[in-house]
Amino acid sequence: MLTYPKIDPVIFKIGPFAVRWYGLMYVISFLCCLLLCKYQLKERGKKDLYPFLENLLFYSFLGLIISARLGFCFFYYPDYFLAHPEEIIAIWKGGMSFHGGLIGAILAGYIYIKVHRQSFLWWADLVVVTAPIGLFFGRIGNFINGEIYGIPSNLPWAMVFPEGGPIPRHPVQLYEGLVTGLFLFLFLWSLRKKNWIPGTKLALFLILYGILRFLFEFLRDHTNTQSLPFIFGWMSMGQILCLVMIFSGLLLLYLIRKNFVQKFL
Repeated sequence: MLTYPKIDPVIFKIGPFAVRWYGLMYVISFLCCLLLCKYQLKERGKKDLYPFLENLLFYSFLGLIISARLGFCFFYYPDYFLAHPEEIIAIWKGGMSFHGGLIGAILAGYIYIKVHRQSFLWWADLVVVTAPIGLFFGRIGNFINGEIYGIPSNLPWAMVFPEGGPIPRHPVQLYEGLVTGLFLFLFLWSLRKKNWIPGTKLALFLILYGILRFLFEFLRDHTNTQSLPFIFGWMSMGQILCLVMIFSGLLLLYLIRKNFVQKFL
């Protein structure tokens, strides 16, 4: 068993204002995405698109933050937040949903891109190959917070988490950070120069992340992570949302290869 490193989630406080590691991870993720996207534009000889990229990422990031919170509230605890709507804006108390954030980022990005009459699929492919690096930092933030821990385990690297009782558990945050974050990033980044039909890399991300996250959900302890009942007695809300991701990716892949959506996206 490994010892869980107890790191204060708060980096520093100035009066009532607190800077937290989890929030810092969002900032680092945004900056990494921006720099990596700029690098791709430079590779393609399109440095003139830097200002458009910066605005696109700003609005997408804003959509991500808002929808990640709304997704957490209504995907996992709808009854509570409908009864206590004032709690929805209490982001400082924690609670963000990846799937909700993904929906918000895509929607905000799509609106901004189409207003400026650009190709959504082209820009989506550019950005999505950098997205897993943000997932990596996000899971590191979860680990520091001691949240989203796994089911009990007797493996040598199992840890006792502060909120998980005295039982050693899978450090699922680190598993996901490495596989759906770092490794998926390295894989997609290696494909960035592939001259595929626009939208293919977006579809690939949706499919691969959906599959990997679906599998890791089996190792999560869902005792305190959702108020809704499991589907079929074993399928979590996260797994349902992953199936939607996988289906969406496969559908997008089919439609772009049949040239059905290019004029709309």
